[in-house]
Amino acid sequence: MRRLVSELYVRDICHAFKAMVLVWIQLPMWIFMSVALRNFTTGAAHSESHSIQEQLASGGALFFPHLTALDSTWILPVSLGVINLLIVEIFALQKSGMSRFQVYVTHFVRAVSVLMFPIAATVPSLLVLYWFCSSLMGLSQNLLLRSPGFCQLCGIPPTNSDSDTPYKDFLAAFYAKFISRK
Repeated sequence: MRRLVSELYVRDICHAFKAMVLVWIQLPMWIFMSVALRNFTTGAAHSESHSIQEQLASGGALFFPHLTALDSTWILPVSLGVINLLIVEIFALQKSGMSRFQVYVTHFVRAVSVLMFPIAATVPSLLVLYWFCSSLMGLSQNLLLRSPGFCQLCGIPPTNSDSDTPYKDFLAAFYAKFISRK
């Protein structure tokens, strides 16, 4: 079995470590950026950060004009939670016949996404805006990498599980799972 797995890694130029590298780089980067942005909003970084804090206090837009304050409208926290749940559901809907462990992990990630609603409502708007933009980029990348035209343009070879109509398939699966339950 090990020999077959090794041959597959060599043949497809795909090692399990390559998939984990992104997590080991992206997760610490997300944490460090979140802590740095929080420090900017509280003025805890350096003496120069007070001028940055003043700029953030008047540098927002639309419904969050004060980036160091909480989002009283809850638009950013709710948007963040919805996008995170959408990412989870995209992965869950593409998997069929998940193992018990995969089902538990999916439920756990759903719970974390729901837990992000109140957490995001208790931190400065700048931090929630960063989390929202990060999640929005993740969702965009997931949807873009499902596009056969984009994959062909980038030279990404199709796999057996790829669909010619991924967005229609996703909407049909979403409709069947959540809307037409009777």
